[in-house]
Amino acid sequence: MGIYKLVLPRMGESVSEATVTKWVKAIGDWVEEDDPVVEIATDKVDSDVPSPVTGKLSKIFFEENQVVQVGDVIAWIEVEGETEDEAPSQRAYENSNPEPQPEVAQDDIPSEEETEITEEHIPGTELLEQNTRETTVLHSGSRFYSPLVKNIAQEEGLSQAELDRIPGTGTEGRVTKQDILDYIGKRRDDHPADTVSAATERLSTTLSDEPISTASEEKGSDISKNIAAGDEIVEMDRMRKLIADHMVQSVKTSPHVASFVEADVTNLVNWRNKIKEDYKKRERENITFTPIFIEAISKAIRDFPMINVSVDGHRIIKRKQINIGMAAALPSGNLIVPVIRNADQLSLVGLSKTVNDLANRSRQNQLRPDDTQGGTFTFTNIGAFGNIMGVPIINQPQAAILAVGTIKKKPAVLETENGDVIAIRHMMYLSMSYDHRVIDGALGGTFLKRVADYLENWDSNREI
Repeated sequence: MGIYKLVLPRMGESVSEATVTKWVKAIGDWVEEDDPVVEIATDKVDSDVPSPVTGKLSKIFFEENQVVQVGDVIAWIEVEGETEDEAPSQRAYENSNPEPQPEVAQDDIPSEEETEITEEHIPGTELLEQNTRETTVLHSGSRFYSPLVKNIAQEEGLSQAELDRIPGTGTEGRVTKQDILDYIGKRRDDHPADTVSAATERLSTTLSDEPISTASEEKGSDISKNIAAGDEIVEMDRMRKLIADHMVQSVKTSPHVASFVEADVTNLVNWRNKIKEDYKKRERENITFTPIFIEAISKAIRDFPMINVSVDGHRIIKRKQINIGMAAALPSGNLIVPVIRNADQLSLVGLSKTVNDLANRSRQNQLRPDDTQGGTFTFTNIGAFGNIMGVPIINQPQAAILAVGTIKKKPAVLETENGDVIAIRHMMYLSMSYDHRVIDGALGGTFLKRVADYLENWDSNREI
């Protein structure tokens, strides 16, 4: 008999750790090749780790709710013959999570971490010092940081230089959640006047799957006094906790302001009605309004690049790539935002295929961690629920989010050569929330109007 070491596989360039949420197999269970062994969760995406071999699960190294680094051995599987290496585990994961459609070339697209700070990552500058199971890596250039680590650093006011100095114990020297929390704790001890922020405490608690601490809980749970007979208390699941914390953080971080416009999209609606059947026969899938909206947003961002920014203290990070996040509902009822990378470089057919692929994989819980990383602007279609308009919350660390309402037939005044007339038109509201620290009303309002103009001036004879 041999022992196969099952490791946590690489799940994307920007993902260095995951939380064990459930062991599908127990010690002593027989495992067939490609059977899921354990369910894991990153900041946004839940998935499972399949077994690349057939054998018996003999040992488990991590309990549920523990954080695991990429490359860590998570279990042993007894197999026939000689001991095997861990490489098939990575191949099995990649085979079960195929790369997206050719329209989005993942390998050519740097992650959000690569574009966030002005310094470039210089390969080969790491100095390694390995004495135990954990490896500390020092860097002379900038490193990759997970969204969780960056959020904690931002809440604690850590500068980029200070973050770069934190020794990382994760794979390839990446800073883990525990690394930065340990550093902040030592920083607090060295400087008693400084305290760990409440946001960091909440974020750490949330990711460990414990209840989020609130002011009412500290006062003895005043809310519980208002619970009436028949009321039901529902514990948030892990993803809902993350969403709740992310939304609170966004409102506390960015001063939100909103603008609204109404657009006449009659030409667009008539054009889609005209081409959708032929398109479906040719491409074997539907063309929805979503890729059309994303195309208009991408064009407007190229016209107004200061919309496509993030804030780092008193610095504005102007994003080169236009990566549009598309809010999508999961079967659980939770929300996720897969990202269409380099949306401005895709044709309308390419956008349509990418949107359909991400939407389908969202519904089937098949998104990979990198599918939700690197967004620079977010779009949400609240019209799918029959709403005419809304005021969405900014998806940090972005600076703006645009929502479209339902398209309704309404009487509207049209200017003609023979005077004004009233006609039935397809009308739609667009709304946008933006960070008033860096986007003023003139820029936000003009940008939103430009998106509406692209939709209103749709070419009825456009070929696709």
